[in-house]
Amino acid sequence: MAFKYAVVLTGGIATGKSTVAKIFKAYGFKIIDADKIAHDMLDLQYQEIIKLFGDEYVLDTKVIRKKLGTLIFGNKQEKLRLEALLHPLIFKEIERQALFLDKGKKPYLVDIPLFFETNRYPIKESVVVYVPKVLQLERLMKRDGSSKKEAKERIDAQMDIEKKKQKASYLIDNQGNLKNLQLLCAKVKDKIITNYKEI
Repeated sequence: MAFKYAVVLTGGIATGKSTVAKIFKAYGFKIIDADKIAHDMLDLQYQEIIKLFGDEYVLDTKVIRKKLGTLIFGNKQEKLRLEALLHPLIFKEIERQALFLDKGKKPYLVDIPLFFETNRYPIKESVVVYVPKVLQLERLMKRDGSSKKEAKERIDAQMDIEKKKQKASYLIDNQGNLKNLQLLCAKVKDKIITNYKEI
């Protein structure tokens, strides 16, 4: 059974999850990146994308992500069609990498942005990167140059960050500066290592 030493890394959009992943990587943690796997799978399945949505969504052998994203974001039916194609493939690849990392008998992170929303992965422990919604909105607008309305829609498409906070095994509150974030990551890292020594 995979995921024996896995800890999920999750949070809301623009909460600083990628920065936390980099910090843990510097501590020597291996990280399985669900987004990267999803991107790779999308490009590998470009012929299926043409069949499902039409050839205007593919240039050469690359899927035009932004265009496809616009299509599925406002259309639940199309979103479900894409998920039915990709999710089993993404799960299989994450599971394959997890089985390999479990052999090392050390904790590792599986970076899954929509972990609580999909409820697909049998991983008990989770690190949630948290900022309050007001700050999340502010950071997302600044990061992507999006309008308040666009940013709010993207945040509302995910589970409320306060709910994720309640579900966390380990919480990293990222309202401070980078130095503060590194200190919080160090504490969580020590707790994870201590807990997984007992397996």
